[in-house]
Amino acid sequence: MALMPKRVKYRKVQRGSLAGNAGNCNKLDFGEFGLQVLDRGWMTARQIEACRVTMTRHTKRRAKVWIRVFPDKPISKKPLEVRMGKGKPGPDHWVACVRPGRILFEMSGVTRNTAKEAMALAANKLGMRTRFLAKEDQI
Repeated sequence: MALMPKRVKYRKVQRGSLAGNAGNCNKLDFGEFGLQVLDRGWMTARQIEACRVTMTRHTKRRAKVWIRVFPDKPISKKPLEVRMGKGKPGPDHWVACVRPGRILFEMSGVTRNTAKEAMALAANKLGMRTRFLAKEDQI
């Protein structure tokens, strides 16, 4: 089951702006290690799930993983071979808007090396530049 909101106030939303840097969720709050995004863009629910599966598999489910992003923006898409016009189509998939500095995932309960490898595998599932963070480095 893909990540998506249980209910929303509005079924369709406009594209919006991704200007600026992440104002919140840019520090490690839960785990010892984190994956921080350096680009701006949309992260789909499928990408988030693929990252989660990759990290839990690599750590053999020993690590506690926090997902710090949630796809709450519906993206509309017209079906193939449909003529222009006739209004905005219905929601096709869900995305999370991410800005530079946003922490995507946090992890604890494993060694630094294992966490770094797991986060690198997860970062390969994304089309964005990321970096590995550790709480011990921030102090």
